[in-house]
Amino acid sequence: MKFSIYQESRQGPRKANQDRVAYCYSRDALCMIVADGMGGHLHGEVAAQIATQFIAEAFQRQAKPQLEDPFRFLFDTIMNAHLAIIDYANERGLLETPRTTVVCCIVQDGLAYWAHVGDSRLYLIRDGRIVVQTKDHSRVQMLVDSGRIREEAVAHHPERNKIFNCLGQMAPPKIDLSRPTALRHGDTLLLCTDGLWSPLSGRLICEALLREDIMSAVPNLLDLAESRAGPDGDNLSVIAMTWAEELLEDGDQWISTVEMDPNAYKTTVVQFGRTSQGGQEGGYLSDEEIERAIAEIRNAIKKHSS
Repeated sequence: MKFSIYQESRQGPRKANQDRVAYCYSRDALCMIVADGMGGHLHGEVAAQIATQFIAEAFQRQAKPQLEDPFRFLFDTIMNAHLAIIDYANERGLLETPRTTVVCCIVQDGLAYWAHVGDSRLYLIRDGRIVVQTKDHSRVQMLVDSGRIREEAVAHHPERNKIFNCLGQMAPPKIDLSRPTALRHGDTLLLCTDGLWSPLSGRLICEALLREDIMSAVPNLLDLAESRAGPDGDNLSVIAMTWAEELLEDGDQWISTVEMDPNAYKTTVVQFGRTSQGGQEGGYLSDEEIERAIAEIRNAIKKHSS
């Protein structure tokens, strides 16, 4: 595989960053995960951490060097991450279960497979156009589908944050799976939370990626999203990956897995309570609370890992 990849998570004006991002790759497969712990629900950052860490660790165990069935992997790991979140809440006796959205994408054999729950999105951008965009599990998306509002009104609608499908909810989540999608040279997959896409139109995102590569364009888009959202903004997180059939001249930013050991993997999972690239932890947890949360997250994940 040959690709360029960039990830960043920013706290924005919120008191804490409840978003989590991670990517892992082996010689023949790549896994990208973005989760948005839901504000208004207790311990949203814990739910997002469990989701990203659970999926990433499952990928590390199973991609040797690729997954046997990417769609089965996506469905099983997302559902088991949901169960791990439920177990975490039960063990702690929480009256309200932590909740999170998630979008996850697997790339192997030149094909992309993705799944999502909630309103964290995936865009497939080709030649300056969005050729695929996931459909949010939200109240406003239902209004768009019924023709009651236009797509352009979603970002400013008063009910835009009402999500009806997430991990950690009482009922099992509805996991939307894509079709296997062949990637072309220069295609960009962009996974993000609503903190990024809400203030920015799809056209603006595409124009930025036409002008610059992801290493420059994505930080600029994050800056613009923060500026436009202002003091009412959200956490904002993104992973962007550009696919290549051959390495380009600016080779420093491109990854080639051709010479990797078939049993090796590389990962960027950020542990709970640690500062992520471009982001800040709010400092509202003590070291003791962080260590206790890490142990409880580990126990919840272990129960549903095989």
